[in-house]
Amino acid sequence: MPISLLSSPTPPAATAAAISLRSLFSPRFLHDRFDISTRFFFYCALPEVSSRGSLVSVRPMAGAASGSTPTGTKQALISLSDKRDLALIANGLKELGYTIVSTGGTASALEKAGVPVTKVEQITNFPEMLDGRVKTLHPSIHGGILARRDQNHHMKALNAHGIGTFDVVVVNLYPFYDKVTSSDSVSFEDGIENIDIGGPTMIRAAAKNHRDVLVVVDHNDYPDLLKFLKGDQSDGGQFCKELAWKAFQHVASYDAAVSEWLWKQTSEEGDRFPPSFTVPLSLNSTLRYGENPHQKAAFYVDKSLSLANAGGIATAIQHHGKEMSYNNYLDADAAWNCVSEFDGPTCVIVKHTNPCGSL
Repeated sequence: MPISLLSSPTPPAATAAAISLRSLFSPRFLHDRFDISTRFFFYCALPEVSSRGSLVSVRPMAGAASGSTPTGTKQALISLSDKRDLALIANGLKELGYTIVSTGGTASALEKAGVPVTKVEQITNFPEMLDGRVKTLHPSIHGGILARRDQNHHMKALNAHGIGTFDVVVVNLYPFYDKVTSSDSVSFEDGIENIDIGGPTMIRAAAKNHRDVLVVVDHNDYPDLLKFLKGDQSDGGQFCKELAWKAFQHVASYDAAVSEWLWKQTSEEGDRFPPSFTVPLSLNSTLRYGENPHQKAAFYVDKSLSLANAGGIATAIQHHGKEMSYNNYLDADAAWNCVSEFDGPTCVIVKHTNPCGSL
């Protein structure tokens, strides 16, 4: 049943940040107690009144590419759980003159796609061991990622050991939350074996050395990466930093899923409140304004949870009317929770999240 929601401005906010506490503090751990299908987080900020210092410029990637390896070979390391658009990125890098280095299943997928690939063990001269626990944890891999091209002693060390540099690292991680954290059918031992070590290590190493290495964790960034590599890289510092930020976010979300799962394995029955937890959120939209018209606000959601529990405000589609504001979303969420208490068709009218009429 369509519901028309109206709300009027509230008094000036006492603080610069406004959070939907009911929604934010309904963590995944409370599945049995709360319906958290609409969990979301709002950030509402006062206008900037002071400027931050400008960021220090980063040395262009073009300088790094010119000294790619001791032999001048450009190398890209690819290891993917999510293999969407794998052929696109691999063929694009190949056309740009990159040697593709890859691991296990990714290498096999590249070979099937007809893309020439060098396997990691050919670089390390060391076989995969411990049931796959150790594949890329080797100086020939991490030395090539972490070496700073502007430090002569770094490059001399690589040359002394016959190690080439990696200019591009394309890695993403196993969807641990979807496959393990949110599942009740995965054994503890299987969960432990699904914890990735090499992937996060490569991502973090490349993101740390983002002045010299482009790190990509999202297949949606493949076109931008190829466009950047084909174009003028003299002002690429910002692009490199954005990719590095996204990489650390990817690893942080992954670690949060592992941490949450381990808490469930160690907590006593009935203990639903961990001493701390991390909630990975993604930007859903920038709102018309915050709690008051002079404030800015944004709408963040836990995508993995909102998609799994579709039907709440986090996944709602606005069919008409002007863009919603912070207060509109709060009222809409309150109205949704009210009508969800009833089995039959229900209408509720809310003002400042409080029901003031129903039918």
